[in-house]
Amino acid sequence: MYFTKWKTVGIIFFCLCLIVLSLPSIIGTKHLPSFLSRKVNYGLDLRGGVQLLLKVDFKTYVQEQMDTTSDFIRKALRKKRIRYANLRPNEEKIVFNLKEIKDADAVKKIISNIDRDLEVKIEAGRANIFYSEDKYDRLKTDLIDQTIEIIRHRIDETGTLEPSIQRQGNFGVLLQAPGVYEPSQLKRILGKTAKLSFQLVDENASVEEALKGIVPPGDKLLPGEENEQGRKTWYLVKDKVAIAGDLLTNAQLSTDMGPRVSFTFNTLGAKLFAEITSKNTGKRVAIVLDNKVISAPAINEPILSGSGVISGNFTVTSANELALLLRAGALPAPLSIAEEKVVGPSLGEDSIAFGKKSGVIAIIAIVIFMISIYGYLGIFASIASIINLIFILAVMGVMEATLTMPGIAGIVLTMGMAVDTNVLIFERIKEELKINSTVQYAIKQGFNHAFATILDSNLTTLIAAFFLYMFGSGVIRGFAVTLTIGILSSMFTAITLTKMLIYYWINITSKKCS
Repeated sequence: MYFTKWKTVGIIFFCLCLIVLSLPSIIGTKHLPSFLSRKVNYGLDLRGGVQLLLKVDFKTYVQEQMDTTSDFIRKALRKKRIRYANLRPNEEKIVFNLKEIKDADAVKKIISNIDRDLEVKIEAGRANIFYSEDKYDRLKTDLIDQTIEIIRHRIDETGTLEPSIQRQGNFGVLLQAPGVYEPSQLKRILGKTAKLSFQLVDENASVEEALKGIVPPGDKLLPGEENEQGRKTWYLVKDKVAIAGDLLTNAQLSTDMGPRVSFTFNTLGAKLFAEITSKNTGKRVAIVLDNKVISAPAINEPILSGSGVISGNFTVTSANELALLLRAGALPAPLSIAEEKVVGPSLGEDSIAFGKKSGVIAIIAIVIFMISIYGYLGIFASIASIINLIFILAVMGVMEATLTMPGIAGIVLTMGMAVDTNVLIFERIKEELKINSTVQYAIKQGFNHAFATILDSNLTTLIAAFFLYMFGSGVIRGFAVTLTIGILSSMFTAITLTKMLIYYWINITSKKCS
């Protein structure tokens, strides 16, 4: 039972640092210096906000993959001069008829070169091409992961702090945005796939004929904006995409000549853009967003800078949203809102009040119990418990972690576990005193012998918290984080801080007695 001067100073300094770091979470950041800006963020159940359950359209995604693959297959078969008929994507597979059965092996080889995960079955001259089961599972996983990442980019662009975005089931994504009480903007941003493309307008074909159903091969009819008379404008554009929107590196709102969106291509995109504008000067190029023409400007001269402007019937808000969507990237598949929930701020404030109340009551009950059972030792354990709570708030604040109701439950549970650690030590001290050991020896033995038991019990709880965090989601993870921080802090406060307080209490009382 000996504490060096530097060890004592180090423990006190560490505790003071914890107190300072916990201040933003306790009293707010308004009256604190700028370096104390990190604090605990409240989750949806405490702060209120919007919760959206989004469903990913996997069927459409697979259909688009099949459409793209069918184009590659068509080109490959023509190159090898293999005769076929009626090649078309059909839901989750591609089908066509072979003119000559002897070409079956060559077809299988061609398909394997295009994508090794495609399986081919040819029966009676009819070919069926579909994804293998493993590839299908990977597509599902990759689709959800990519969707979550793009949703996160879009939400971050809006300035929403600490959104919670997680997988829900096979094709669901759960989005929680604390502090957002009007979901309309989020729904607009998430409801657009934002697939941008640049496609040349077919100036030689008749739109009127196309509206009657006579669309020239290699073209497609797309709607545009409504004109001043309220009629929708239609465009005949080349089916082949000249430049894809994924080659954009930046998009920003521009207001110098009315609300517009300025964009910049990457190196490859700039090269393609220069080539297309050079070869098609005087023609029009359609800027297509989600199969709708938002603008079809004429190419007056070659554009070699790799940048341009999208103009249309924009407001500042709509132009800014389009720029946001283009920066974040296109969703791989359409999203639909399966469930919508809004938690009001008043309900969140009530949850915070109940959480604080339960925490205060728990602390008071712990203090009364420890002092009544262990006297002075109980006072030291109570001080350590309060520092333990400050430790948790300080670490969570530095991490800018999100606190939820289960997180508060984890903190309250940790307070009880911290006291349990002290109980193990104090009961061991009482056992030593019963066999007529000196007070100092009893305390030393109490800490030494209880350490192994404390380590074992806390280690098993840490393992459980680790798996809760790894395999849990949302509020379960929040509970695991607070529990882990609480266990580590309780070991520090119970074994180190309480021991130091008892050591100086013994020295002071022994000097008074002498």
